[in-house]
Amino acid sequence: MMKKNLIYQVDGPLTEELELAKSHLGLGHLPRRLLPDKIERSICGFCSTGCSLDIHMKEGKAVNLTPTLNYPVNLGNACPKGWEALPPLRAADRALYPLLRNKEGRLERVSWPEAMTALVDNFTRIQKTYGKESLAFLSTGQIVTEEMALLGALAKFGMGILHGDGNTRQCMATAVTAYKQSFGFDAPPYTYRDFEESDVLVFVGGNPCIAHPILWQRVLMNRHNPEIIVLDPRKTETAMDATKHYALNPKSDLVLFYGLAHILIQKGWIDRDFIERHTNHFSKFSNHVKSYTPDMVSQISGLSVNELYEFATTIHQGKRVSFWWTMGINQSYEGVRAAQAIINIALMTGSIGRPGTGANSITGQCNAMGSRLFSNTTNLLGGHDFLNGEDRRKIAKILAIDEDSIPQKNSLAYDEIIEGVIGNEIKGLWVIATNPIHSWINQNQLREYLHNLEFLVVQDMYHTTDTAQCAHLILPAAAWGEKEGTFINSERRLGVVKKIAQPPGEAMTDFDIFKLIARYWGCERMFAQWTSPQAVFEILKEISRGRPCDITGIRDYQMLEERGGIQWPFLREEGLRPATTEMTERRLFADGRFYHEDQKARFIFEKEKPIPEEVNEQYPFVLLTGRGTSSQWHTQTRTAKSAILRKMYPEHVYVEINPQDATTLNIKQGEWVRVETHRGRVKAKAIITPIIKPGQIFMPMHYVETNQLTLAIFDAYSRQPSYKICAAKITSAY
Repeated sequence: MMKKNLIYQVDGPLTEELELAKSHLGLGHLPRRLLPDKIERSICGFCSTGCSLDIHMKEGKAVNLTPTLNYPVNLGNACPKGWEALPPLRAADRALYPLLRNKEGRLERVSWPEAMTALVDNFTRIQKTYGKESLAFLSTGQIVTEEMALLGALAKFGMGILHGDGNTRQCMATAVTAYKQSFGFDAPPYTYRDFEESDVLVFVGGNPCIAHPILWQRVLMNRHNPEIIVLDPRKTETAMDATKHYALNPKSDLVLFYGLAHILIQKGWIDRDFIERHTNHFSKFSNHVKSYTPDMVSQISGLSVNELYEFATTIHQGKRVSFWWTMGINQSYEGVRAAQAIINIALMTGSIGRPGTGANSITGQCNAMGSRLFSNTTNLLGGHDFLNGEDRRKIAKILAIDEDSIPQKNSLAYDEIIEGVIGNEIKGLWVIATNPIHSWINQNQLREYLHNLEFLVVQDMYHTTDTAQCAHLILPAAAWGEKEGTFINSERRLGVVKKIAQPPGEAMTDFDIFKLIARYWGCERMFAQWTSPQAVFEILKEISRGRPCDITGIRDYQMLEERGGIQWPFLREEGLRPATTEMTERRLFADGRFYHEDQKARFIFEKEKPIPEEVNEQYPFVLLTGRGTSSQWHTQTRTAKSAILRKMYPEHVYVEINPQDATTLNIKQGEWVRVETHRGRVKAKAIITPIIKPGQIFMPMHYVETNQLTLAIFDAYSRQPSYKICAAKITSAY
């Protein structure tokens, strides 16, 4: 008897998206009750790659997801975090209702009106008692752009909170500052297509194979048989897949790039026409690098003279050379100058503005780029300047507010806000969608002094984070997937975030919480225009008009969906024209014009600084930190909610140690050891591996123990923490 082939379909014609989903996962053979009746498309809420996910809806509920097949970012791929984007929404420890700490010190459930009254009463009391600079807020790169803008405007214009910064300070401030100083605006110049167009790709202090795996897929799609060079002290997963790994000494990258510049100039391997027409200060830079001879650079970097010349030759011979950096550069005590040393190499070789080129920083959080432009923290909305009277008048006019409402000075940076808490100057703190007690450098210090705060408000999707557990008031917030708005990814692409689930319990979107606070604070009329995320998007468009980040050509959210996201700038006249491939994937500076008044880029440089904490007899190891696996994300606040993701990484914190050092210290594979620095001591499991060099150890940043050890040193220009290295010792725990 012939078996009948049963292929179930939903009633009525399937959309093209459903047909693709069916074929992609073999859904045509699933029972009818499991087939989705609708597909909602949304940008992933984890990292800055900005992948599009097709959320499978069944009777109004999100039941599954697949990566969008034709989206220009991920092209049908998703990393483990993307595949597991839904479980964090259903976690048992979601914050369901406001919690207020009672007189006995316990958090107890209260109503929203009671929560708002407590917030307003305590914050206004603190302002009256200690002055307006006694309040601060710490924002995030995790919420949508429209919410960021409302928060920044509410706090600074409506509530009079001068000081507010975002956790973008921990990952991208260095790149922001470097681009502003070198190019005249915070402008990552590339498109992801450049991963496929380069014939030489240089990765500096980055491990995209696990940190940005979808971008690494784009590298693997490169048909030019490229040279892939990785600069990293560890033999990371990316280094293993590279054509050349240069295992430089930790924090010698600035000297190394000055040495490369020395060789390139000496050999005449530079683009003098580009330098003359499009840059300033090259002659001063050329004089600066004369002292960075190959012998001197070899001694400091640990690379041989032959390797230095080999590296420079590869750059020279490449026709389309791109430079990519992430946290290994950004999280450094001299990160801005190191990033600019990379930018300088790109400028002097004319490796910018063309396909497959660029000095390209890869962003960290899903909406760090939105935070950089529109959070109203480190700069006035839209990349404007709080110190510039013309900028303040422009923003006041667009928002129809009194110009005097806009601060005339910059906020304290994140580390300065923390210092204010420690120094008893900041008495009230509002933390939104971030977990600084886990993520902040030298976390023991913050834990010790948090009691100085008279009122700590934590607004989060979970009530169990380390920071929330110290709060006087917890405000339950909606998560990704429970709100709408836009994210801006690493390549400046705006994409739409969709609401595919209701917030649980009494949780509200951050947008609605901010509006509620405005009402109770008494500044609701100031935000009468800010009726919805889409209304705010229209405001941001007007703020961007005439700026490098101009997005006035984007009609609405639907246009973003139809075009697979849109990279800024996108001017009004572009929006009126039919979509083209050039509009889909665009890079900056093709015309050689930058954003300084003279339209030229600048060579910026400075003598290197000594490592702030050298190894010694007591602390003989260099402790390195970084990302652990593609299945972990930052503090694991969300990834730990997925049983699948938890199986993909070690449960306990671990430390990598070279076999030679393990033998010397009599440490066995998998045993518990103690890792100690000047700031603390923790237990970790020993992973003995040759990917770490002798004299160095490595711990992933995702575990709460790691930042009990890190050194609170900051870049002088970006104020970004130098998480990456410090002196340590390691001993057996038995």
